[in-house]
Amino acid sequence: MPQKENTMPNEEAMTQEERRIRLIRALCDEDPAYRDLTVPEDETGQRRLLRSLMNVRPPRPVSDDFLALQDAYLSRETKNRGIVDGAALTPTSDDPRIVLWQGDITRLKTDAIVNAANSALLGCFQPCHSCIDNIIHTCAGIQLRLACHALMTEQGHEEPTGTAKITPAFNLPCRYVLHAVGPIVTGPLTQRHKDQLAACYTACLELAAQKGLTAVAFCCISTGVFAFPREEAAAIAVDTVRGFLNNNPASIQQVIFNVFKDEDLAIYQNILS
Repeated sequence: MPQKENTMPNEEAMTQEERRIRLIRALCDEDPAYRDLTVPEDETGQRRLLRSLMNVRPPRPVSDDFLALQDAYLSRETKNRGIVDGAALTPTSDDPRIVLWQGDITRLKTDAIVNAANSALLGCFQPCHSCIDNIIHTCAGIQLRLACHALMTEQGHEEPTGTAKITPAFNLPCRYVLHAVGPIVTGPLTQRHKDQLAACYTACLELAAQKGLTAVAFCCISTGVFAFPREEAAAIAVDTVRGFLNNNPASIQQVIFNVFKDEDLAIYQNILS
């Protein structure tokens, strides 16, 4: 019997557009609600649709073939964004263990980055939302939500405020992601809010130290949709990290304060100077 010609494209030879379209179609085929969606012809539309489908996908099993294709796509996207070596960043003048860096935290090559998570710890389900939780899960791949779901299923309850969990980073250039649940400020800032935020930083550093990690990059926990005032949050972050480093000199050797907005950069520069 003659063999059928293999019409499947070689994964390594595929373009990013080909990978992107195949991923979109695979995700649409998973759910009857999305099977009639039309794949946009433009790159921007394709990117938004793929991200949206990844964002809303529940933590259910996935095939190895899909993961291989997704990982090939995301690893190329990571390279295209540009990887930043955390070890090569310039420390602050008064403490060689502390770095202030402005940029996209998903580009950092370091032991662990910190994700500002919610208590469900499953990532943001709002399509293309601008929160860091959404962006980190998008760049890491759907394995990150699956890993978080496994942790939460075993735990049996939501993650308390002021605590953290650790997972592999999958397609991110860092090794691990620390998922910290910061306080939500809906009224006046209280001492409880401050204590909970400080506990987030301590929990992340303790988890990293227990894992044998020596470098951690923090985002600005709780200052986004959780509405913690930025200046107070930065002061707590720096004070807590400095205290931990001084009390545990043999564990964490580098802490990167990652900021994205110019406003946060100015706040941290003022505190660290």
